[in-house]
Amino acid sequence: MLEGAAIPEVLGLRSGDLVEVRSEREILSTLDATGRLDGLPVMPEMLQYCGKQVRVYRRAEKTCDTIGPYASRRMTNTVHLEGLRCDGGGHGGCQAACLMFWKEAWLKQVDAPASASTPRLTRAQLDGLATRPDPEAAGEPIYMCQATELPRASTLMDWWYPGQYLRELRTRNVPMWSFVRALVISWYNAVLRRMGGPRYPYVEGTLTKTPTGRLDLRAGERVRVKSRKEILATLNTQRRNRGLLFDVEMVPYCGREFRVLQRVTHIINERTGKMMQLPGDCLILEGVFCQGFLSRKRLFCPRSIYPFWRELWLERVE
Repeated sequence: MLEGAAIPEVLGLRSGDLVEVRSEREILSTLDATGRLDGLPVMPEMLQYCGKQVRVYRRAEKTCDTIGPYASRRMTNTVHLEGLRCDGGGHGGCQAACLMFWKEAWLKQVDAPASASTPRLTRAQLDGLATRPDPEAAGEPIYMCQATELPRASTLMDWWYPGQYLRELRTRNVPMWSFVRALVISWYNAVLRRMGGPRYPYVEGTLTKTPTGRLDLRAGERVRVKSRKEILATLNTQRRNRGLLFDVEMVPYCGREFRVLQRVTHIINERTGKMMQLPGDCLILEGVFCQGFLSRKRLFCPRSIYPFWRELWLERVE
């Protein structure tokens, strides 16, 4: 690419590739007046990484829908970068720690020359796009982030479309053994559903009123996730404990030890854009995220969302 040439929107990146985040000016030059490229917004939290070299974690050829129907959505020319999660600095301190989406136009090959494209909006304007007044609550903001705008940056995709699974191998998103194992489990569960049996791994509760338990854990403390059987004994028939879901993707972490990353007290509601307070004990653990290997209709989702844990599901390791 020559100095001053237009920024390419397609790099064909794969998991493990080393890239450099473009300059703030270059990134702003790719955006429309609403701060988006192909419907996906750049968030103020992303610009601190301009000029840094990072490896591609996974291609975001698809993502899971956490707003609309339980399904996968197709994305193009988008990747996730290793360890680059939103710190909530431009969005009221949201603690969801989402893995950020990066359009390939916002990245470049290491040592590639810069572009001299002219930005369509300023940094101050971009910061201002992150919030707008809530018409229903004076003084309260409504936030706009990648999670709230994901339906506009993607298209609904049928779960049975085979091309999406082949892309996972071609882009090195999923190792072959994990790929085969996940497909076998998926097919096995399809047979069980036809026979009317419980799916694997079995996650069902029986309670009508769920118990509580506090450990007053702090960031950095080491904990052990209780066994699946112990956790199921705390769930209602909707697999929830006081409203918090125990997802099937949390099962592989049962019985293992981790450190507490942080307590979570407030996150942005992706459906409404409003800040939501979490009144109960709620934690996220270091290195514990949804792997997308057990979920129906969102198999191999690369989004790596942190699940939330009740203290009741954990025990302190001295």
